[in-house]
This record gives sequence, C-alpha cells and structure tokens, in this order.
Amino acid sequence: MNRPIALAAAALLATVPGRLHAQTFPSSAGPVAITTVARGLVEPWSLAFLPDGRMLVTEKPGRMRIVTRDGTLSPPLAGLPAVHAAGQSGLLDVRLDNDHASNHVLYFCYSLDAGGTAAVARARLDDGAKPRLDDVKVIFKQQGPGGANNYGCRIVQAPDGNLFVTLGDHFGSRDQAQNLANHIGKIVRIRTDGGAPPDNPFVGRRDAKPEIWAYGVRNPQGLAFDPATGKLWEQEHGPRGGDEVNVIEKGRNYGWPVIGYGIDYNGAKIHESTHKAGMEQPLWHWVPSIAPSGMAFYTGDLFPAWKGNLFIGALAAALLVRLERDGDKITKEERLLTGLRERIRDVRQGPDGALWLLTDNPAGRILRLAPVNR
Repeated sequence: MNRPIALAAAALLATVPGRLHAQTFPSSAGPVAITTVARGLVEPWSLAFLPDGRMLVTEKPGRMRIVTRDGTLSPPLAGLPAVHAAGQSGLLDVRLDNDHASNHVLYFCYSLDAGGTAAVARARLDDGAKPRLDDVKVIFKQQGPGGANNYGCRIVQAPDGNLFVTLGDHFGSRDQAQNLANHIGKIVRIRTDGGAPPDNPFVGRRDAKPEIWAYGVRNPQGLAFDPATGKLWEQEHGPRGGDEVNVIEKGRNYGWPVIGYGIDYNGAKIHESTHKAGMEQPLWHWVPSIAPSGMAFYTGDLFPAWKGNLFIGALAAALLVRLERDGDKITKEERLLTGLRERIRDVRQGPDGALWLLTDNPAGRILRLAPVNR
C-alpha cells in the first residue's frame, strides 16, 4: 500500500463512528465485527473509494453522494442526468477511471428512459466546495428490448483502459440473450468513448453488435478481475435457482436461457438441459437462489487467511458468501453474517484492508467488516 493511501486508510479507520458498538459474528477467521459507518441512504447500489478514502455512493432512485470518513452524507451531486427509476432500474454502478487521481473521470450505468434502456455515461468529478459532475456524456446505449428488471449494469475497467459492462435480459426478453444482433443478456467491451475495440470477437459481422464480448447471461450484478491471473470473473442471478459464478472468456456463450440449473418463478421448466456443446459451464452455482449481487476479490492484510478469496453479497439470502479457490476452481463456500438479516447489494475492499458493504433497503447503510478491534 502506498503512503497516501495508507494515510487515508488510517484516517478513515480512526474516524469510523460507533466502533465500540459493532455487531460481532463468527467466521472461519475468528470473530468479525460489523460497524455502521453511514446510514440514511435510499437503496444504495454501488460504492467506490476516492483517492483520499472518502466514498462515492449511488442511490437507485437517481442520486450520487460523497460520504466522508465520519459517515456524513453530502447533498446529491449536481450535474447527474435524469434517471428513470422503476422496478430494478435506476442509478446503478459507479466506477472510477484507472487514472481518476489525475483526471477525475468516472463512469456510471443507469436507466436512461421509461423504455428501460441501460446506458453508460462518463463524467468528471468536480470535488470543490460544492461537489458536482461536469462534462457528463452518454457513451453507450444498450440496443434491444428494454424493461424495468434484470439490468446487470456492473462496470470494470481493464488495465488497457477498456470498459467491460454487464447487461441483463430485462426479464421479459430472455431468448434475446442468444441473439448477437442486440445487447440483451450480454457482456460488452467498449473504449472509454463508447466505441468497440477492433479486437472484440464479433467485430465485422453484420449479424452481431461489435461491442459484444460474451453472451448468454441473465442478470449479472457482479464483475471483477482476478488480481492473480487478470481473468474476468462474473456472477449472475438465476430465476428460482441457478445463480452462477463464471470466468468470462472472449466470444463465449454462457448458455442462458438454453442451459441452466434453475426453474421459472412459477415452477415451469426453462432450460433444455444443464449442459450443451458450445455453451460454458459455471464454476459454481446455487440452488436455491441466493440472489447474488456485488463481489470483490480480497487482497488485504486484515484477513490473511482470506487472501485470494472471492466475496459475494446476497440479496434474497441476506448474507455474505466467501468462496475459496484453487486457480479457476472453487473449492469451498462459507456463509457469513447470516444473523445480520440485511440484503447486501455491494461488496468492496477498502484502502484499510476491510470489507465494505452496502445494504439494499430504503434505510440503507454502509457497513465495515473487520476483525474485532481492528
């Protein structure tokens, strides 16, 4: 950890309110403490750490705020475009540019209109006395049937600067996940101006959108690069069962809705089978569904035994999942915070080495998970 980040982490840790009143839960690494750092957020969806240790947080109804080290919420940032919030749509993921410390650029994914169009915008954060977003520009619009549910909308940025964005099937358009002529049920790879890199797998095909990197996904709300290998990992919601964890490879078909391990919400059969030639198998799946959301690989020092593990928040199951790995093979699952009884929307590793969580409800909180007294 470099010195500026270490200092910011120390300051953040020192000012976390209510540390003596943390809830304690058992884990394989010993007792862990959950501390409420901030409260009063309405359906918070995504969290990103600014270079000084403060946090940028989105609220699904269409607000973005800065949260200070002592848990104070800023007013909603000015400059945000109109967001259509209905069902699962609204203001969703936010991601800082790799060079944010120098260029102040960020990206966010949101519902553009009543038709349910998912869009990615780029903006510059003016972090002055009255923080705001400037130079806001929509760089990508999802093409295909829209809807109010199953948005996906997670963003990661590769070391080469290109953005990967998950795009769901909008619930009512699941068969379109196999149609390369639109962006429904796809993972796209775009440049920071929204264009398709020339080495994307379907560039040059008249029957395919050039932005597509992989397809056949349902509602992917977790996306992260494995820090050890650089591979792109994804997790997605199944219907009643069949939530999946996948490694996303260029041009691959992940099967939705042709193959899978769940059933429809009314109990009807969806899939032809669980396997089919030319379609990828998940590394891990859940039956019944846990409704997985944000995820992060752990690389910090507060939990040495958990280095390299994958952490996934769960909405319906209201817990935090820890997955142990051997390369690309998942070997063990531990379910944490089962007594918290809160929908966990996002999971991030903070600059202090703790795990930071967002709870998804009308009185949402930012929580810090760390060993007791750390």
